Amino acid sequence: MEEENLISKKELLKVTGISYGQLYRWKRKKLIPEEWFIKRSSFTGQETFFPRKEILDRVEKIKNFKDDVSLDELASIFSPNLSKVILKESDISSHNIVSQPTFTLYKDVHKESSEFNFNELLFMTIVDRFLKSGKVSLGEAKLVLDTLEKNYEKFYGRYCDVVLIRKLGVAVCFLMLIPNEVYVETEAMLVLKINAGECVEQLKSKLTL
Repeated sequence: MEEENLISKKELLKVTGISYGQLYRWKRKKLIPEEWFIKRSSFTGQETFFPRKEILDRVEKIKNFKDDVSLDELASIFSPNLSKVILKESDISSHNIVSQPTFTLYKDVHKESSEFNFNELLFMTIVDRFLKSGKVSLGEAKLVLDTLEKNYEKFYGRYCDVVLIRKLGVAVCFLMLIPNEVYVETEAMLVLKINAGECVEQLKSKLTL
């Protein structure tokens, strides 16, 4: 993850006005995912960073809601039991999960599927971002889907980036653990890099509306 997409713990506490104690209490209560606490080496030793957009949005939501509901109730909103999530085809549209072209693409691959668990919905969400970028073809979107289905579980819940590169018209997709930096050879082009963690949070927010 690029430096501009990260915020240090020191800067986070200063910008949001929360205390060290609050931050780690919210972590214990599972209001802030463990995966967002990113350890990196610095000239002072080791420092903790967070994905900037996600943590700032989350802290703002917690501060807005915490006077109206308990921290445990907030935890059930921000960290729902994803293993129980099952949607039918009709729910995909009513929850505005993904666009119709993305769902059609998924159904082309999984013709017999009529119910979808959280990971399947997440894969659709990620593929949807690739398609909506206008930078990838339907064939490349299917490559992204295939890569996710074969490899995502290897990350054991840790956040990763989904990366698509293209060289001489041939696309390659792979997953990279966050934090990371991507360098490609001069004849290859980085088409798009999608943060799977952002897609997880986007999907959870839709499912809890």
